[in-house]
Amino acid sequence: MKALVYQGVETLGFTDVPDAVPQTGEHLIKVEAVGICGSDMHAYLGHDARRPAPLILGHEAAGTIKGGTHDGMRVTVNPLVTCGVCPACKAGRENLCPDRQIISMMPREGAFAQYVAMPMSNLVEVPDHVPLEKAALAEPLAVSWHAARLALEALHLSMERRALVIGGGAIGLAASLALKAMGLDDVTIVEPDPSRCAFLHDQAGQTAVASTDQSFPIVIDAVGFGVTRASASSLVQPGGVIAHVGLGDDNPGFDVRRATLQEITFIGTYTYTAVDFRDTAAALFDGRLGPLDWTQTRALADGASAFADLRAGKVATPKIILDPWS
Repeated sequence: MKALVYQGVETLGFTDVPDAVPQTGEHLIKVEAVGICGSDMHAYLGHDARRPAPLILGHEAAGTIKGGTHDGMRVTVNPLVTCGVCPACKAGRENLCPDRQIISMMPREGAFAQYVAMPMSNLVEVPDHVPLEKAALAEPLAVSWHAARLALEALHLSMERRALVIGGGAIGLAASLALKAMGLDDVTIVEPDPSRCAFLHDQAGQTAVASTDQSFPIVIDAVGFGVTRASASSLVQPGGVIAHVGLGDDNPGFDVRRATLQEITFIGTYTYTAVDFRDTAAALFDGRLGPLDWTQTRALADGASAFADLRAGKVATPKIILDPWS
């Protein structure tokens, strides 16, 4: 099969690789749409020791089951494979499973390929009316759905239900959509890139600004750099909540003193639970997350140039979807 293989820092090759082979309990999936994630970009830049070259990246996938009793079923993929028996899994907190694996991290190759193998428990059937390139958004949307849910659960009942999202990439935009689907009408996205900010406002229907000095009860940091942690620390209201979902760097920025004196809740949030993923997919399928028309599609064979364009800041749309068969 063909795959886009990470071969070294800022080097990707579209090449032949051994066919994906399902293990016991797994299904072979013909990948028909797979998104480029910020974590894929971190690996591409050589910033993720968990993703050493050579490796097939990509974990935001949707496609069709090939063979077996579910042959032809259209599915979106939860890429987080967990043990199912540890205390975290039994408590419905699968994202904290100590033995968790995610495709695109060794030992599981990713979905920038024509086929991938996954357990049935990681697959959600996609209705016929939902295009698979939209179904592939279930994974990044679930990341933000989980963060939004945790932030709202932590917010004191006395506080206004308003939110600021730092970062207008796919996770930031998805966080805004998730918050709105959960009943918040007042959500602002801060995005300093002029073309992306304009896209969010003009094409995605979001309240997007280049900067703000207004304070908010909820702040979601969807970037995760020291500078954005500093912004989150200064912009959250006393008694408010910061949900930190970005993994940009580990530089200092979070104001522990202010958080202590003002009783600010800080939540580190990673991936999603199985229920979050399925709830997100349901919201995607029934339209609660909007038209999801803020992507562009390119051929997987052109994946190297897609990464280069993202690296150069030439992409205004929050998400590039790759098609392994075009």
